[in-house]
Amino acid sequence: MRQRITFFHRNEHGIEPTSLEVGDRSISGPDLVVAREHRVTLAVEELPAELQELLRSSNELYIRWSTPRALESLGPWTSRLPPGLHAFYTPQKGEVLESLRLCTQLRTVFGDIDCSSPAESFTTLPNDRFSHSTAYQYFHTLKSLSNFTTYVEQYACVPKEKCKERVEELANAVSLDLSYDAISHVVKITAVWPEAHQTLSINSHPDHRTEVGILTPDTPPHLEPHELGVTGLLTVLGEDTKPSPVLFSFPARHKDTESSFSSTFLKPWGLHPTMQLHIDSSKPPSDDVRCSLHAYLTLPRFIFADKYQLNDELFLSSKNLTALRYMTQPVDLEAPDYAMKLWGSSVLLELQPPAGQDAEPWTAEIPLHLRYMSPAAGGYTNIDVPSPAVFWACTAEDGTQFPNSPFDRVNLGYDGLFGPRTSFWHVKPAPEGDGSLMHQIRVPVLDLDMSKWISTGTSAVVLLGFAFVVFKLLSVYLKTGYGSQKSAKETQKKKQ
Repeated sequence: MRQRITFFHRNEHGIEPTSLEVGDRSISGPDLVVAREHRVTLAVEELPAELQELLRSSNELYIRWSTPRALESLGPWTSRLPPGLHAFYTPQKGEVLESLRLCTQLRTVFGDIDCSSPAESFTTLPNDRFSHSTAYQYFHTLKSLSNFTTYVEQYACVPKEKCKERVEELANAVSLDLSYDAISHVVKITAVWPEAHQTLSINSHPDHRTEVGILTPDTPPHLEPHELGVTGLLTVLGEDTKPSPVLFSFPARHKDTESSFSSTFLKPWGLHPTMQLHIDSSKPPSDDVRCSLHAYLTLPRFIFADKYQLNDELFLSSKNLTALRYMTQPVDLEAPDYAMKLWGSSVLLELQPPAGQDAEPWTAEIPLHLRYMSPAAGGYTNIDVPSPAVFWACTAEDGTQFPNSPFDRVNLGYDGLFGPRTSFWHVKPAPEGDGSLMHQIRVPVLDLDMSKWISTGTSAVVLLGFAFVVFKLLSVYLKTGYGSQKSAKETQKKKQ
């Protein structure tokens, strides 16, 4: 097992190298005001047996979780996703998609996940555009990692009390990534915490390689526009007797812009809610390359976008939208929520910023539609819809490469819809109210308290209709049927 712990601080929160104490296999020092990343790299053989079996049947498996809290990013961890649990999967050749193994493990590790099998619950990603996309995608509105921490404590920590303390810290993490591919044959688990006061006290196991970095932004010589420069101190526990100064740069595929956005649903909600995006600037991050603004949505199956509606150019222009660039296929426009097994759909929309108003706030509107949902007491139910990720996609200059970097984050769903030389400049979410990136909508459904009267009334109407039909048939029979013919013959005989 290998560990890499990285602390990233602002320049004004620097630390004196002399204040750090490096022991045989430990490092300690004063508290820091930093963002933190903790990455653990494991061989497949170090995992529980059921996970080993799953990974050996997978060509690629990437799981990404993002917090529903809106927090400011710092350092190289600027990539963003809609809040919730994202899974991207490519099976080994010949693997049966109807296998329940993957969904069973997702439920075991993350809790109550509505997933039956990749064939039924996952959606297909396009593989005819760019080869760096996985084959299948899944999403669930998971709000916390409580079940994951319980799972890790059970399999990795007993009876190590220090390990339990570390695992419990995941409750404050803003993102969690689990990555596996058949080429590297290792699993990387990466968690990121937001900027806060952090205690610097790290101990390493003799059989584990642990690398600790304390970094801050800097500008090395010959820094390219698409790169991020850092400087700081690096220590390998058990090998170094003191921190080593470092200064380096690396390609940064994801960066933050200076602008922000918020999203809301226009009232009244009804069965056709409209999501409105408020963006405080239409200025692109760079004037030297072509950039276009996008919104990426992951919509649970109870809500969807209509691709036919979003293919009307005049309609799109009226909503400050340019085009629908991608939508999960197929999307059933008529099926009720309770009759579906697919997780939902993902949508990539290109927005249309107003021209000539670089510093002016503006809005864009995304029309959505709700499915009929299961009945509930009171006639209403609450649903959670994640806020989208909003970013500028900029084509890098010719010759620009984005090789693997120490902090690169790939397989996010939307990055597979762009070319490999695309950089992403993220618009920071700034939600109103409680700061949550989840929208709660109150949806009208069949009222269970009234449904018995509906059933009784329907049965009564059916019986009355049946009785009316029988009455009319009997009336006709009595007037023109067998009985009336017999009576007419008897009358004719009497006349004769």
